[in-house]
Amino acid sequence: MTIREELEWTEHLCLSERAQFSDATRGRPRPEEAQENDVRTCYQRDSDRILHSKSFRRLMHKTQVFLQPEGDHYRTRMTHTLEVARIARTITRALRLNEDLAEAIAFGHDLGHTPFGHAGEVALTEVMGEPFRHNEQSLRVVDVLEKDGQGLNLTYEVRMGILGHSSHSRMPETLEGQIIRKSDQIAYINHDIDDAMRAGILTNDDIPREISDVLGETHRERINTLVTDMIFHSRGTGELGMTPEIEQTMQALRQFMFERVYKNPVAKGEESKARRILDGWETDFLTVAEGWYLGTSAGAACFGQQPGFAPGNSLHALVLRDSDLPRPHPLTPAERLERAVYLRQGGAIRAV
Repeated sequence: MTIREELEWTEHLCLSERAQFSDATRGRPRPEEAQENDVRTCYQRDSDRILHSKSFRRLMHKTQVFLQPEGDHYRTRMTHTLEVARIARTITRALRLNEDLAEAIAFGHDLGHTPFGHAGEVALTEVMGEPFRHNEQSLRVVDVLEKDGQGLNLTYEVRMGILGHSSHSRMPETLEGQIIRKSDQIAYINHDIDDAMRAGILTNDDIPREISDVLGETHRERINTLVTDMIFHSRGTGELGMTPEIEQTMQALRQFMFERVYKNPVAKGEESKARRILDGWETDFLTVAEGWYLGTSAGAACFGQQPGFAPGNSLHALVLRDSDLPRPHPLTPAERLERAVYLRQGGAIRAV
């Protein structure tokens, strides 16, 4: 018996019957041979693959609400991701669910976010002409863009947890994935309050008394209330969730944040800069693509024929592509004309 098999056996002894067991995974897009001296479960392996990826390291430079904050103490996508992972592990451990699965989903859930926070998402939507969904792009990152088009080959449960973490998407099948969706809300609502206070656009007294009386006065108290309520309510009822009063109060706090912070002129003041930068990228990449041949053989004459790219996706795939550009080759006049027509088809990014 390998160490991995011992860990899988331990899961069956210790975890709830409602947990997602590692040895019951629905597998990976590409089967992988078992290693003789394997010491990690499949979800531990997925966490490590994401943690060591280039797209994970880039999270440290992506901001949350404030595009160019002054100071080192504002949250970034990376610190947000770590906070989500810790909240999710606390909840899953208390409910005897699979912590490793929750952690892997947490590490990958925001990989597809644009630069410039949500302002970048709005700007890219305008550039594309239809909604840009960061959860779909997160799945695309791990499936297609990482490792020069090979993807990370993650398990089904992690991939669907990443795709389903947003409120506008389908609810994940696993309880661990559903916990990530709620942990994401708990994390961003509370740390955005902290950042807004640091930016001087919010004070503790601004938070409505009916919210503070229920959730608490401080960052620590609010998170503790939300996490413990979810744990005890879920253990007591057998259904994952919060008590109605706490859930309603959290949604009221979220609405308050949209009105006072997310739409605040200070937080939104640099959205126009984000749009100008993205517009500039669009022009630059069109120019590059029309002047350079990005294929490496006659069969890959169009860079749109990279793995996971489809006609109509070429511009947006290039804008968001993870790897460096291949060695350029000059286009012939006929190829340049073909490329110009191909690029102007437009199109939206779709999860693969």
